[in-house]
Amino acid sequence: MNKELCKQFKKVWEDFPDTLSNKGYDFKDDGVLNNYCQSSQCHSNFDKISAVCLYLFRAFFGSSDLFNSVAKKNIDIVDYILIWLSYMLNLGGSKDHNNIKDFYNYQIVNRDNYNTGIKDVSDYKSYKDLIDRKNYLSMNINIISKFYDPFKSLCNLYNELDDEKTNCKNCSDKANQFVEKYKALNEDSDITDSSPYKEIFSKLSNDYDNLKNECKDDKDSKFPSLTETNTPQDTGQITERTGETGETVQKSDVTSSSSSIVSKLIIALSIFSAITIFLVIFYKCSLFVLRKRAQKQNLREKLKKIKKKMNH
Repeated sequence: MNKELCKQFKKVWEDFPDTLSNKGYDFKDDGVLNNYCQSSQCHSNFDKISAVCLYLFRAFFGSSDLFNSVAKKNIDIVDYILIWLSYMLNLGGSKDHNNIKDFYNYQIVNRDNYNTGIKDVSDYKSYKDLIDRKNYLSMNINIISKFYDPFKSLCNLYNELDDEKTNCKNCSDKANQFVEKYKALNEDSDITDSSPYKEIFSKLSNDYDNLKNECKDDKDSKFPSLTETNTPQDTGQITERTGETGETVQKSDVTSSSSSIVSKLIIALSIFSAITIFLVIFYKCSLFVLRKRAQKQNLREKLKKIKKKMNH
């Protein structure tokens, strides 16, 4: 993430709001829509979202100059474009096209705009190739959409920061909003260490650290630290996907249960050992007492015999 990326998204947020009006999507810039829709005509909201998505790809990857100066050869920007796309598709709640796979099949696979080669760029064949390098088609659009608010909040911080870094303190004061949204993601049971979403989560963390690094020389700026990841797998629970619906099942903590059993066994063995030692001591003491009694009895018998002899 960088300021150039966030400037482009700021324009998108202004011209194509990420909220719904009474009439649904409230896209304001017909010029962009007409330029990027198939045959210069957008027939549906799905077409309009596709037009804005194509606009973003061209803004960052439209030529070798843009690829190097704006994207800075960083294809992770594709992640943020697809997060925006997921959120916008999910926002409308369309029953026909409400996931990235539908969008991919309908708007990308057979559309020349996404399959045309990027001028003077040899590492990637097309916008479709950039998307194919990512693993979004199999992801749940509802989960991907959860990353949108933290992404937008962080991007607003980048836009807040001026080129001279004179307002780092003001920027750091507003960073709490992002940290709170990040914390909410951190506590989300869908984002575990083994899930594909964890990689996106890590990108947000790295981009926040990069922003803090921009202001490292400003002693007045105090960016709050991000919490350590606390996913179900980190706390010992095992997240399992079962069935075609992908239902999440939480299993018990095997390690914790094992530790508990071992502790109980140690306590039981300690008690058994103590009882054994007590019985051994009791047995030895009993033998000692019996010997003493036998010795006293023998002594009495001898004394009786001596007295009898003396009397005679």
